[in-house]
Amino acid sequence: MSVTLKEKGRWDPLKVFLKVSAAYILSRFYRNAKGPKIALVGGNLGEKYEDNASVFHKYLVNNHAKQVTAYWMYDPSTDYAKNGRVPNAVALGSFRNYLLFFRADYTFHGHSLLYDIVPSADKFLNLNRRTVITHVSHGIEGFKKILIQKEDVPLLKRTDYFNCASRYEYELKRDKWKIPEEKLIITGFPRFDRYLPNQPPKEMKRILMMMTWREWLFDLSREEFLESNYFRSTIGLLKHEGIRELLKSNGIHLQIALHPFMKRFEEHFFPLADQDYGIEFLDFNHASIERSIEENDMLLTDITSVSWDFLYLNKPIIFFMFDQQEYTEKRGSYLDLDKDLYGYKSSTVEDVFNTLSYMVENNIAHNEWYGKADEYIDYFDQDNCKRLAQRVMNV
Repeated sequence: MSVTLKEKGRWDPLKVFLKVSAAYILSRFYRNAKGPKIALVGGNLGEKYEDNASVFHKYLVNNHAKQVTAYWMYDPSTDYAKNGRVPNAVALGSFRNYLLFFRADYTFHGHSLLYDIVPSADKFLNLNRRTVITHVSHGIEGFKKILIQKEDVPLLKRTDYFNCASRYEYELKRDKWKIPEEKLIITGFPRFDRYLPNQPPKEMKRILMMMTWREWLFDLSREEFLESNYFRSTIGLLKHEGIRELLKSNGIHLQIALHPFMKRFEEHFFPLADQDYGIEFLDFNHASIERSIEENDMLLTDITSVSWDFLYLNKPIIFFMFDQQEYTEKRGSYLDLDKDLYGYKSSTVEDVFNTLSYMVENNIAHNEWYGKADEYIDYFDQDNCKRLAQRVMNV
């Protein structure tokens, strides 16, 4: 719901009005058209083919093409879909996008209908009463309390189903989000179909570092960001001589995936890449988080949802909670950040160094909190996409 914090550009109201009007009128001629059902799928604001939405899209394309034509909605400023890697790709904001929305039998979005499926949807949602809308989430909820923007209200009300990874998430969305029980479905998350559960590495040689974003940093100037606790803490890890030497002497590779919102500050991070110490930054435009999760043996993070994937795989995690008090006051978490974490907790850079040293010395390559996995995840059978398709689409 906080995706509105991302600047998507200002859609020309007149152009949108003309496209929507023409698409709505034309869609009336397709009302009784025969053929496969139509499903629109989107996630990551159309900028990447990742996470739950993309996995579910692939599943529909590969398994139910005769029953359902599944379209992927992509941001036209990107090139990943146009390069031919994504089947049935449609540009967000195009006339075809609006026409398909009025014709669609189903939509599935990972963040917001407004940014993943059809721009400006909140302005004309009342014109579409037939499409079954499902929110499949970006990741398991828990670390961030929901932020409901003004435009989210009609979208949440209009959404027919909210998919849940587990009973835990079902109860969270029911009690904290106040979603009616009849809209909540527990079918598991498509993203977990990508790999087998409980796959700890033999040794810890590759670390993925991912830090998420804080909305109160979004409007900071460059100078203010460079003075922020967020930047100083992140940089502090990469500059720490003990950590660097630990990586080098043990042949450990550190792969860093910056949050997309940090793109405008990347020039301040990239100089810290150092091949001699095994420190590397992933490319914003071509990195695959799915591949990074599979290839890396451990996660170093704050509160990113990727941590659930590492728990699912029984891979170790260090949670770097450098701003816990500030985060709790400004955003808040549904999890108790002192009791509910499923990995090692470090509050300072020095804590991270000591924890890493302990893990290396004791050859810890599994998640000691793996027993907590079934508290948050109900299914480990790789049938999450199948359940979701059956429950919503009856296919």
